[in-house]
Amino acid sequence: MPPTFDPWHASRVVAEVAVATRASAASLAATRARRLVALLAHAAAHSPRYRRVLAGRDPATVRLEDLPVARKAELMGDFDGWVTDPALSLPALRRFVADPANIAADFLGRYTVWESSGSTGEPAIFVQDVQAMAVYDALEALRRPVVRPLDRLFDPWALSERIAFVGATDGHFASTVSVERLRRLQPGLAQRLVGMSFLQPLPALCAELDAFGPTVVATYPSAAVLLAEERQAGRLKAAPREICTGGETLSAAGRAFVGQAFGCPVVNSYGASEFLSLAFECPRGRLHLNSDWAILEAVDAHGQAVPPGKAGVTTLLTNLANHLQPLIRYDLGDRVTLLEEGCPCGSHLPGIEVQGRDDDTLCLAGAAGMAPVKVVPLAVSTVLEEEAGLFDFQLVQQGVHDLLLKTGGRGLQAARNLRKARAVLAAFLEGQGARGIRIHCRAGESADRGRSGKIRRVVSQPARARTRH
Repeated sequence: MPPTFDPWHASRVVAEVAVATRASAASLAATRARRLVALLAHAAAHSPRYRRVLAGRDPATVRLEDLPVARKAELMGDFDGWVTDPALSLPALRRFVADPANIAADFLGRYTVWESSGSTGEPAIFVQDVQAMAVYDALEALRRPVVRPLDRLFDPWALSERIAFVGATDGHFASTVSVERLRRLQPGLAQRLVGMSFLQPLPALCAELDAFGPTVVATYPSAAVLLAEERQAGRLKAAPREICTGGETLSAAGRAFVGQAFGCPVVNSYGASEFLSLAFECPRGRLHLNSDWAILEAVDAHGQAVPPGKAGVTTLLTNLANHLQPLIRYDLGDRVTLLEEGCPCGSHLPGIEVQGRDDDTLCLAGAAGMAPVKVVPLAVSTVLEEEAGLFDFQLVQQGVHDLLLKTGGRGLQAARNLRKARAVLAAFLEGQGARGIRIHCRAGESADRGRSGKIRRVVSQPARARTRH
């Protein structure tokens, strides 16, 4: 059965997004203010948590900055009080996402569900209704940059495109759910849009890409760099005409390296589990926030706004599209700089700069006489979280044979968690082709934080001494 899709919602939102794309700054501000009032009014009427937060406040006049900051652990701990549909049950949702067969299936026949990774602690579950999904669909369709206009001119329906998504294809993550949902909504696209797991050994991934022959590869920057290295070495023959990245920091050096290796444009975007399509690049290479549907506040350590042009310690998100799980001044954990100056592209959607996840790719010893084995950080995190249930961790590479796995937890339970994680990780790395890897474990140790302000889950000390892509 295809996922729930409401053509009326979709067509209405597409029209709104199309108009707002070239709207003036004043028009965007008015639209944003109107949608914020609607979100606050709905939350006050239907969410027990926000009924308390907004008690005595008029949604039409309250200032957003006067409302409290919301954090993931607090919201998940008060799930029944947070959501606006009492039919949503956290235990039922957890059972739902525990089954890979449910990826992109509807929950209760009307909701799309995904979970976050554990990059800032234990994962959260996010539920989207048809309105929110219509917004994300419209933003993806109308604001994602067209980097090959001639191809689109002669193939406006992209019938010749073959798109490969490289990621964690067995989990209920936002990107994976979105890809599978699109495949279900458009059966004719199913053979031209495929997901490929980055948990498989790199030679197997390269072979799968070569067999498919994608024109577009969508993946994370760390995976894109790894595939570019394979392309340069002649071990990957696939020649996509476009690389799309997101989910991690894409450095200028990384973009240049990937673009040179594949000989094609590299486009970046910014999204999160909490809002799928926060920003897209314009033709000038600047990220523009979809400010008609999302509000970002760059704030300091005290929750006070920082001036434009300065990165905050963290960033607060208000999602204007999802009334089902009100995200109002939600602490994203990323460091975002709001740019004050206009963009030469002419868009009045505000420009932003993002410092996202900043983890390292592991480079480990392979079998005797074989090349080193490289493993992208998100693959490591996925294995430790999904298979070992370890969320509070940091993995530090200390040499080609030595890894340090540490957790902030203490006591017998932490020791048991580490033993299970070590066994799971050792089996995974051996399956990738790594040999002679020693995994040392320590409990009760805090983890380093990256430039994004988030805990760096995978750190390669040798890589820090070299120039990184």
